[in-house]
Amino acid sequence: MLSKAKTQWAMHQLYNLIPDAQGALVADSPFQLLIAVMLSAQATDVSVNKVTPQLFADFPTPASFANAEIADIEVDIHSIGLYHNKAKHIKTCCQQLMADFGGEVPRTHAELEQLAGVGRKTANVVLGDAFNVPSFAVDTHVTRIAKRLKISAQDASVIQIEKDFQAKLPKKTWVQAHHTLILFGRQVCTARKPHCDECPLLRICQAGQQFLEDRG
Repeated sequence: MLSKAKTQWAMHQLYNLIPDAQGALVADSPFQLLIAVMLSAQATDVSVNKVTPQLFADFPTPASFANAEIADIEVDIHSIGLYHNKAKHIKTCCQQLMADFGGEVPRTHAELEQLAGVGRKTANVVLGDAFNVPSFAVDTHVTRIAKRLKISAQDASVIQIEKDFQAKLPKKTWVQAHHTLILFGRQVCTARKPHCDECPLLRICQAGQQFLEDRG
């Protein structure tokens, strides 16, 4: 496994490559961010940003979602994958916000994960981006990079990958590291045909070295 020192070295290279990485979802409040992240599951941030302006114009508050017909929510998000399930989750989530949290987005993992449609990744993104709570969200890009660099074992679960990064990186950098890794995964360390010849981490990445050797 990649050591703590080498993991931090790798992240510094990526901070230089992709400075000031931030989340791409457009949201004006913790509530809007929560809904946007729920919509982003198996969808692109670009596609979510296309539908949220109209969605939040039609349903500006948790109460408006809670009282809405699911079919009316679906009208605004039908271009997003899994829109039917997402509409149901959003309505139920907002009913929970009204009933249990006074219409406010909670600020703890445990409370966020009580909400319909909210898993650990969504909770981590909301805590980090909306409330500046140190958290590390793991998505498919982070998982791929963690295993290629051997920061985590090949059979590591999402929770184990989160723990591995948290153990090897300073707590104050967790949110930035998450966003940096996502952009690195989209731009360089892609799932197919990764751009290993352009990667500043090639010398510590056996997977990348093997990719280049296989390409000849």
